Amino acid sequence: MPLDPMPDWVPARRREIGARLRAARVHAGLTQLQLGERVGRDHRTIHRWEYAYRIPTLEDLLLLADALDTPLADLVR
Repeated sequence: MPLDPMPDWVPARRREIGARLRAARVHAGLTQLQLGERVGRDHRTIHRWEYAYRIPTLEDLLLLADALDTPLADLVR
């Protein structure tokens, strides 16, 4: 049985979350490399999240919010 296709709004929300992540990182004065070091991920992974090529897990989002000193809700609202 094939999976239901992803609703159209999901990719748009992923891009919004990536843009919020990017804005929070820039506001914190961090490069992708520095943020990656803080959360234990490669800078390429940070790039992929920011540009919605990949989806961060809940654990990743919690680590990102802590590293950026921002509420999790501000990243995903």
